[in-house]
Amino acid sequence: MSSARRSPLLSFTRSELRSAVESITFNPNPSPLPNDPDAPRKRWYHYLPLCGTLFMILGPQPSWLYVLVDFHLRTLNKPHLTVIHIAVSYTLTFMAFSSLIVCLARDPGPPNALSRLEGATSEGEDVDMREALMPNNDFSSPSKWCRKCWAPKPERTHHCSLCGRCVLKMDHHCPWIGAKCIGHRTYPAFLHFLVSVSLLSAYVSGVCGHALWYSFNHPFVVNEVTPIHELVLMFYGAVFALIVGSFACYHIYLISTNQTTLENISPFLLLRHLPPLPSTGHSLSDPPLEPELAFSQRRIVKDAHANVFLYNIGFRKNWAQAFGYTTKSQLLFRLWCGGASPGDGKIFPRNPRAEVMLSRLARELVELDDDR
Repeated sequence: MSSARRSPLLSFTRSELRSAVESITFNPNPSPLPNDPDAPRKRWYHYLPLCGTLFMILGPQPSWLYVLVDFHLRTLNKPHLTVIHIAVSYTLTFMAFSSLIVCLARDPGPPNALSRLEGATSEGEDVDMREALMPNNDFSSPSKWCRKCWAPKPERTHHCSLCGRCVLKMDHHCPWIGAKCIGHRTYPAFLHFLVSVSLLSAYVSGVCGHALWYSFNHPFVVNEVTPIHELVLMFYGAVFALIVGSFACYHIYLISTNQTTLENISPFLLLRHLPPLPSTGHSLSDPPLEPELAFSQRRIVKDAHANVFLYNIGFRKNWAQAFGYTTKSQLLFRLWCGGASPGDGKIFPRNPRAEVMLSRLARELVELDDDR
């Protein structure tokens, strides 16, 4: 429609639309009641796991300093080694806390915050009211519309019943970081936190293990109390390195295959991405629903889930999508605290081979339904 045909009452200039968008404010901690009446409010006890996280990081610090001063400085008389251990351990501690603060302070991804309105490409171009209020997206599919938030749900967005809101590229809800979700804007910082804590735990465990071995071989040289601190710190660091490190390795695998935790543990999410099924000849919905599938159909969906990676575009591109940077300063920022994923978190390139595999899965589901 040309600008000459437009009615002045049904059109807006780009400056008017911009002022309207700027007037929209987003609350990073929305009340769950307007979105999901069943979502619980955050109480003080929801922050107890976060306090436990802080205590588990800071609690061993007095024993760690005692080992460094008494063993490396007094017994071994190696101040340079003491300085190195202090510098490495507290650099990793600072990196862990910096990424933890990012996860706590940054919104994981507001899917309905307006960043731009389609159709306005220049300062003086008018945008029709129908085009502004009705974007060219089909929200008739359940996967594209959240019936709890009653708002559009972009690709890979999920509704968290605990937070009472949708989150862009939601990975999971984590109680250990203040009962918040890990999403598009906090996932790199979350992985950075896991890796920093794992490296810190392994480093402390290794240093204390070496000191404990020296104490066993020279029992009359070291202080009799120091081996107790070394033994506790060695096992404490080893346990955390194994637990948190295993979790970090799992997320490294997820990034390498471009999956989220929800996508990895929920095989029936594939049903949302199936191509249109034939209109007749079967009793399945379009797209099929998990409860209506037979055992054999559920089995082939789970088998397909192990081979179909919808968003896997290659190892390097997967990591660039999660930790993308264009300048050296951005690289240093991501190495220091994880940063945020690039892009808008709403549109993701797909694996070109996935469409063929999804078509095959849809055909096999229909064939098995015909045999029932």
